[in-house]
Amino acid sequence: MATSAVPAAIAQLVALLRTPAIDRADVIDGPPTDDVNQQDFIAVGWTPDGDQAAELQQQFNSAGARTRDEDFVITGWIDVWSGDTDFAVVRARVFELLGVIEQRLRATDAAPEAPTLNGTVLWAHLIGGSLHQSHTDQGVRAALGFTVSCHARI
Repeated sequence: MATSAVPAAIAQLVALLRTPAIDRADVIDGPPTDDVNQQDFIAVGWTPDGDQAAELQQQFNSAGARTRDEDFVITGWIDVWSGDTDFAVVRARVFELLGVIEQRLRATDAAPEAPTLNGTVLWAHLIGGSLHQSHTDQGVRAALGFTVSCHARI
């Protein structure tokens, strides 16, 4: 029996976002290691504000202590850079990518197990985000920290 559903849930969220590929965006597991000015990216389990990939809490499911309920959040970061000075363009793109994440977490005929991260949790959904905008020496950048909330039985 697993001690936590977090590792499998992060792996499945990455897989869910990578397939099918998202146009002009890399999906990475953890922090970026390459030049982030090359392409838009979605980092799962990382934000530049800290190194916390997930936060979890567990409690007994019922008397007898045979199973536990685990509630946790997975953090992530969407980063968009355009090379010019128009914030509207990068802001629209960052929210387009957030929309892709939200849609991939919904059940569809093609992906009925998406809200369970392919069976690793009972449910997962996008619960929040925080928009960041900045000027750089190479143009404007918009980024959005996001949070996916999950509930699992272990």
